[in-house]
Amino acid sequence: MINKGVIVVGAGAGGMMAAGRAAGEGAGVLLLEKTARPGKKILVSGKGRCNVTNVKELDGFIAAFGPNGRFLHSAFNHFFRDDLLAFLKRYGVETRVGPDGRIFPASDNAGDVVRALEKYLSDNGVRVQTGAGVTGILVEKGIVAGVQAGQKIYPAGAVVLAAGGASYPATGSTGDGYRMAAALGHKITRLRPALAPLEVFERERAGRMQGASLRNVRLTAFRCSADEIKPSLVPAKDSGRGIPGKKHRLPVIESRTGDMMITHFGLGGPVTLLMSLAIGDALEQGPVSVSIDLEPDISHGELRQKLQADFVRYSRRSYQNILGILLMPKLAGLFAEMTCVPPEKRGSEITAPERERLLSLLKSFRFNIKAPLPLADAMVTAGGVCLDEIDPRTMASRLVAGLYFCGEVMDLDAETGGYNLQAAFSTGYAAGGSAAAFTAGFLR
Repeated sequence: MINKGVIVVGAGAGGMMAAGRAAGEGAGVLLLEKTARPGKKILVSGKGRCNVTNVKELDGFIAAFGPNGRFLHSAFNHFFRDDLLAFLKRYGVETRVGPDGRIFPASDNAGDVVRALEKYLSDNGVRVQTGAGVTGILVEKGIVAGVQAGQKIYPAGAVVLAAGGASYPATGSTGDGYRMAAALGHKITRLRPALAPLEVFERERAGRMQGASLRNVRLTAFRCSADEIKPSLVPAKDSGRGIPGKKHRLPVIESRTGDMMITHFGLGGPVTLLMSLAIGDALEQGPVSVSIDLEPDISHGELRQKLQADFVRYSRRSYQNILGILLMPKLAGLFAEMTCVPPEKRGSEITAPERERLLSLLKSFRFNIKAPLPLADAMVTAGGVCLDEIDPRTMASRLVAGLYFCGEVMDLDAETGGYNLQAAFSTGYAAGGSAAAFTAGFLR
């Protein structure tokens, strides 16, 4: 049992890094994990490929976290992308850069990252105990004294709380860290799902399109119902958190170009996930709808001319048949109904107003948003321990001496791209080093 050493609660990316760093600095370290093995959330990240970080420079990383990104300056300055890649290489994990700047293990195997971290723990003498669900942090006279796991008490000189968020509960992230921090007086910024699919009110329509993969479309979210959308307000360029440049005009919430997927309940895919937090927050103020531009690289005028030419080219074919040529099968039948054109009508008989209805659908296909899926179905938890109560240089609690935080338990979340994992590693590195210094008497 450790008396004056460091206990790390949670063996995710941040917790494993914190434990290894603290032990490397000379502290005795016990890493407690509630599940059967360390690194379970790492194993499912990036669909099992583990997007560890990104090629973006520091400013890009900070921007990806929105206003709270400023908190990470110190942690990133002490342990950033190149440090992480060097660490992984030292433990035998080569990496590769994807076409969009994301960095993965060269093997595309998240297990390699977990094994590297486990070797790091072993090399530094960290004791790892799985199946140990911590229920509380013990404090005496304002200083950490240990942790409680069920009926068992583990004394400690410092504790690093790395219990993760409340998404992917099967990996052990069930919100325990928030409850433990709140019990010690820490304020918890409201928890919300981030990087989550969206449920729409038009479920029957979505169900008919289920599985449709929409490539390179523009998704724009509005603070209004779908029938109130003004397509002229759709920005020409992407706008939203982490994107520099001119901001959009209200009632636009965000607008991004990318790939998305239609599901049986609504919308999924990369561009949907990126916008889900802003949409979820806006829903608390009133109705939200989205407009999908299926042809974002073509102006209204250019698409009008193209459709005109297409109907001339296929003048003898039926409208239904022409839509089958112009659109993917899952959209053709639905669009025929929504434009109110008889499916058997020949291309030569299609009127200008009927073409305009098709044009409007192609440039602004709309859904009313009901809600993001729940936290358990989100990739990341937004909200967490209030950053005002954490020292960004050391990750130390400003309320309880000897308590440190790292990773998703804090009020930090970013878009996809390796930013969240890099933040977990960087804050874990800072927290582990600080906790070791505290137990040695250097930070008291």
